[in-house]
Amino acid sequence: MKQKIAFALIMGSITTGIISFTLILFNIGFSEKFLGVWLKSWAMAYIVVIPAILILSPLIEKFVKKMFDT
Repeated sequence: MKQKIAFALIMGSITTGIISFTLILFNIGFSEKFLGVWLKSWAMAYIVVIPAILILSPLIEKFVKKMFDT
């Protein structure tokens, strides 16, 4: 379980960072507000994504296993 939590924390950090950076850059560009908006968006996304990864990953693993075991 520790390994799954560590995976969720690391993967969530990387993916939410990349996605929030890209979307904020696309929507407001590099402006004086960029860093603050990006960090706030990243934090909010991270809070949502970690529980989602922990809840959804076992279901997705089972689904993928079924897809390839038939």
